[in-house]
Amino acid sequence: MNPLVERGLMFANLIRVDSPAWVGLYNRALEKLTGKTTALAEFHIDLTGLSPEVGDELGDLDYLAPRGGNRQFILLTTEQKTAPMLAADLSVYPAILRRFIAENESQLFSLTARDAVVGEIDDDVWQLAQPADLLDIRKVRITADTTGSHVAEADKLTAMIDRFRSQPDAWWDDVLIAEMIEQARKSGDVTRNPVRLSHTSFDVPDFRAPAFGGVYVIRSAPEPAVVFADPSQQVPLGGVQVMSLSDRNAIAAWLARNGLAEQVTASGGAATAAVLRQKIDFVLVDAATEARIDPGDGSRAALRRAAARLDPAALPPELPGLGAMLRYVETGGDWPVIDSANPAYFYALRATTGPWQGTVNQLIAELAPHDVRTLFLVNKPVFHRLFQTWDAAKQAYVADQLAREYQIDRQGTRAALFGPEPGMAEPDQAGPGTAAAGPRAGAAVPAGPWGPARGDRGPAPRGGPWGAAR
Repeated sequence: MNPLVERGLMFANLIRVDSPAWVGLYNRALEKLTGKTTALAEFHIDLTGLSPEVGDELGDLDYLAPRGGNRQFILLTTEQKTAPMLAADLSVYPAILRRFIAENESQLFSLTARDAVVGEIDDDVWQLAQPADLLDIRKVRITADTTGSHVAEADKLTAMIDRFRSQPDAWWDDVLIAEMIEQARKSGDVTRNPVRLSHTSFDVPDFRAPAFGGVYVIRSAPEPAVVFADPSQQVPLGGVQVMSLSDRNAIAAWLARNGLAEQVTASGGAATAAVLRQKIDFVLVDAATEARIDPGDGSRAALRRAAARLDPAALPPELPGLGAMLRYVETGGDWPVIDSANPAYFYALRATTGPWQGTVNQLIAELAPHDVRTLFLVNKPVFHRLFQTWDAAKQAYVADQLAREYQIDRQGTRAALFGPEPGMAEPDQAGPGTAAAGPRAGAAVPAGPWGPARGDRGPAPRGGPWGAAR
């Protein structure tokens, strides 16, 4: 992973803990959660307070996830919301924890000014013993308090105040008044400075989990589905369609029926052409390094020279389809016939806007593994796993490209890859079946690269870019 770390693509934006006060607060929280402390005087923490340096010291790189328990977290500052999450049991955890911090920022700011905040992310499932347990994860609850229990103490005082205000004879209850005064010494004035945390429960319709070899749960679609990365883990599950990554035609048909994906070439233009060229470059460098051909400095000219030295039989199967799409975008002409039986099919897809968008983009990225830029953006667990299997030449090329192009223009890269964020539309429905298909098969086709709008006037003519496999 050194090429990624050296270029700021891994362990970047972590929060530095280097003051004795912060180290003391962290140790107090760490001891409360794990019974251990760190002797380090300086280290870095992620969104959840997890530190790679502390993990290395303790011999447990995921020490905030007790075996069989919920993921725990330590907050020293609300600025942790800008840090990445190094280990996520569910792909939605980073977004949920950032939202929790943002929606309780004033209270958390007040709490972290005097103590560390510790808590856990509870998914209501004690242990993932079998794939069916994944379907029980529907809501995530976050519980948090300081190591000194300031939130719990404030809740006690709030309950006393409510009792004092509601009971007619409370003015004469000397014991209650004395208890309130003593409790206020611990919690402060909760009427002026409330510390009650709200927005602690979040719905989880869709997510990716590393369990069972990697699995995608997408329930917000009209037809809920579970997709396993490892076919050997695939088991029937009641109420949802079950597929594996090897079921490419079934996944394509499901995406189309539910209106979950669209083609990246729909907008056309220079930006789309640049995206397709980058996809082709990464496919070529993968083929060249596999064939032990030096890709040179990684420039487009060097890659073309390396490709010329490849045995024609060794050319990546994705290349003809990607090349045809690039020619269509740049020069027009006939639409290329790219269906779900074509290796290039998923390279030309992105998720439509909706609650499923993040998880579907992760799924599509894993189905197009040579597009490592998209994989890096949306599915880092799979990217990091694949990165470790590459030789040094490919690792260096990929790290250089990501550092040079993505880091320079993060927002522009995301816009080019995933398009604008339009309002969510009702997904289209098509008939059942798992034949090779394209996005929004049978749906109304707008004017533009798809041709004139047809509405319900009949199916699209054969020969379009998303025709059925022959």
